[in-house]
Amino acid sequence: MRNLREKTINAWRGAMPTSRSQEQEKKKILEKIRNHARAIRAAYLYNTMQTRRYEVFLSFRGEDTRASFTSHLYASLQNNGIIVFKDDDSLQRGDHISTSLLEAIEQSKIAVIVFSKNYSDSGWCLNELVKIIECHRTIGQTLLPVFYDVDPSEVRHQTGEFGKAFSLLSRISKKKDILKWRDALREAASIAGFVVLNSRNEREAIDHVVEKVTLLLDKTDLFVADNPVGVESRVQDTIQLLDIQQSNDVLLLGMWGMGGTGKTTIAKAVYNKIGRDFEGRSFLENIRETWEQIAGKAPLQEQILFDIFKEKTTKIQSIESGKITLKERLCNKRVLLVLDDVNSLDQLNALCGSRKWFGSGSRIIITTRDENILRGSRVDKVCTIKELNENESIELFSWNAFKQASPKKDFAEISRKIVEYSGGLPLALDVLGSYLFDRGVADWKSVMEKIKVIPNDQVQRKLKISYDGLKDDTEKEIFLDIACFFIGMDRNDVILILNGCGLFAEIGISVLVERSLVTVSDNNKLGMHDLLRDMGRAIIREQSPKELGERSRLWFHEDVLGVLFERTGTKAVEGLTLKFPMDSSESFSTEAFKKMKRLRLLQLTSVRLDGDFEYISRNLRWLCWNGFPLTSIPSNFYQGNLVSIELENSNVRRLWRETQRLEMLKILNLSHSHDLTQTPDFSNLPNLEKLILADCKMLSEISNSIGDLKKILLISLEDCISLRSLPRSIYKLKSLKTLNISGCSMIDKLEDDLEHMDSLTNLIANNTAITRVPFSIVRSKSIGYICLCGYEGFSNDVFPSIIWSWMSPTNTLPSPFHTSNMSSLVPLDVSHSSSDSLSSISMHLPSLRSLWVECSSELQLSHDAAIILGALNATNYKELEPTATTSQASNMTTSAQVSKHSPKSLLIQIGMNCQVTNILKEIILQIRKNTTVGWGQRKFITEILIY
Repeated sequence: MRNLREKTINAWRGAMPTSRSQEQEKKKILEKIRNHARAIRAAYLYNTMQTRRYEVFLSFRGEDTRASFTSHLYASLQNNGIIVFKDDDSLQRGDHISTSLLEAIEQSKIAVIVFSKNYSDSGWCLNELVKIIECHRTIGQTLLPVFYDVDPSEVRHQTGEFGKAFSLLSRISKKKDILKWRDALREAASIAGFVVLNSRNEREAIDHVVEKVTLLLDKTDLFVADNPVGVESRVQDTIQLLDIQQSNDVLLLGMWGMGGTGKTTIAKAVYNKIGRDFEGRSFLENIRETWEQIAGKAPLQEQILFDIFKEKTTKIQSIESGKITLKERLCNKRVLLVLDDVNSLDQLNALCGSRKWFGSGSRIIITTRDENILRGSRVDKVCTIKELNENESIELFSWNAFKQASPKKDFAEISRKIVEYSGGLPLALDVLGSYLFDRGVADWKSVMEKIKVIPNDQVQRKLKISYDGLKDDTEKEIFLDIACFFIGMDRNDVILILNGCGLFAEIGISVLVERSLVTVSDNNKLGMHDLLRDMGRAIIREQSPKELGERSRLWFHEDVLGVLFERTGTKAVEGLTLKFPMDSSESFSTEAFKKMKRLRLLQLTSVRLDGDFEYISRNLRWLCWNGFPLTSIPSNFYQGNLVSIELENSNVRRLWRETQRLEMLKILNLSHSHDLTQTPDFSNLPNLEKLILADCKMLSEISNSIGDLKKILLISLEDCISLRSLPRSIYKLKSLKTLNISGCSMIDKLEDDLEHMDSLTNLIANNTAITRVPFSIVRSKSIGYICLCGYEGFSNDVFPSIIWSWMSPTNTLPSPFHTSNMSSLVPLDVSHSSSDSLSSISMHLPSLRSLWVECSSELQLSHDAAIILGALNATNYKELEPTATTSQASNMTTSAQVSKHSPKSLLIQIGMNCQVTNILKEIILQIRKNTTVGWGQRKFITEILIY
């Protein structure tokens, strides 16, 4: 294969021109040839490895060592589970020995050659050696020489007793054979091997040979798991992603997931399963910890070389020199490399800097908790490791807790609760199951209650690695805030609140998602695994194990009650949540908050505060008070730093008795405040982005100042059943993206000014009194989703139907205007008109939305046009404006419409059919058949039909 490649390259070198541009093209072609040759070699190696039957081929001179050294070596190899080919008893009877021998050599991973004094007088042995050297060169077969009672230099140069034996054979051999033998002996003897000069060190030498062979074969598998539940299916999925048989490219696969999901376990199982199909393999475990050690970096590079080449001689002086060494040594080697627990790009660059480092067909697997490591083109594919499903979780837990596949009868229910708490995390299921093994039901219940408050230490230490790996304190603060207060909340709302706290939440939350510490659902809600949540809360608990008021965040019900009743809160408290059932109410004094000067997050449900509201922190950013008991916010409650006010189910009638200017307020939510009668002066809320007044049943009017909200993105007035109309100023809002007036059953009109809302994307207005879609809506370039007057869906889907509704006639027209074969929504089409057909048009014109009249001559056109225009005048279409005319008889069209002040639109075509009007007619007639009309067509129709 090497000779073929060299000949091909040399031929190209001689044939190609040498100008600069041609020289560059030549280099590209040569590189393609080399890549192709590498791919062929990789495929050949893969196929060879798949068909190898033997691990060791044993070559020896029978009369010298059969009964002594070789027999002992053979037995020792077999006793260590190594499959050995030995020519005098491994061949099947009837096989032609030379063919079978050649196949046996090709199908062996390692060739052990026992050179003895008379080895060189056997043409049989020397031909074996020539074939072994050929396999060593072409398919990477490992060659291990043993010099038994002979010096390596004698073999290399054919001197001494070994040389005499070779000379005797040479006298009766062909010259070309002699040259091949000499070349093979020289190469084999140049390879480091074992020297056995006397029988006293024979046993020791055999042990060393067996140890080396075992090392080269990499016979030892990595430990996977005592109870590998769910592993095999995930291993198969991973192997499929590696695309081993289909692609000879170098492929990098990232395995990403939170700590404890089993990334390392799956990677080990994959390594065991496919690793021997490669020329070399290496598994670097726990890179994160090793990298942090003083001398941990270069040894990782050395470990790769040792694992793949089985050599301890390579000493790397620095990371940079190690990169060069790895590239030089691995670039022609098809390897499997697993980099476990990578947490920085420096690690990736030092151990796997480029695909060019590795030979064709190589596979690199990277496990990490940090998705950022896998971004861009750093890897080819990403495998997200999911938690175990319910059945897998129960089985894994049961193997640890009961040493069987399912729970014992008396423990079934509590086992289910613990499994649910573990959230499919293999680490937690292993640890908790093992801890509960052979304990009674009472102990189980006690443990279950304890872990809700104090997580298992072994599980927590593992999960805390990701938290400790956060380099920025703001990211840690964001994680702790989410763990205590914001799980299940809208991501955008949380970003606004935490940005108000100076925490740069946009990038912070992105980092937490990358590190598998936080999740974001399809509907943009923040989530967190229960064990991660409890780990975060345990971190806060450790801040002050005994003094509750010294903790930065208070969320545990009993802890909060103690702090408020005993008034032990301090300036350390930054967040507090206390919730009671909606049908109850508990009272506390505002003085309990007096020392909480740094309180920025306050969440209450069904709580009443009595006293002076001046005691509430002036640093408050988030006020979420469900069931707020007062009719308005007290004037002495400082709100200047509030970013979000959420008073759902409140008793508020008027939010503020005195004018408040809140520059920082972004969110105002008064939903389900059934006593609210008026809205605040919005001009004092210049930065408001979300206004939610859903289900405010007594609200009958919206302040005209709503038009001053220059940054508003969402307004929800859903189910405000007393609201009769929207202020005209609302149509001036250029930033508004979503307007929801669903359920406002008394609102009967949307103004045509709707088109001026340049950013409006979502209009939701079902279950209102609106019966007519504003004409201007189809001119909006921003509208994306509509729910209005029975039309619901994306604008491109519903606009054709809306347009058709404006054109549709009634079905009460007499013949010839009545079209019995079509629905009442089909426009009138009078083909080959006559004066009799059109004579009664004036009495039916008010029922029409469109009219086609086909004429056969200019005379008929003039006559029919006079009738129709007369009918229009008679029915007060005073402001009819012709928009396009032509005098050609073969292409006569009059498109016209009523003034925009008229309640109807009218399209009239008079004349012979032409291509443009036919297309327009076709589009309109297909609208009711759910034809999708694009923006360009929609705009074209709209301009003709409406204005």
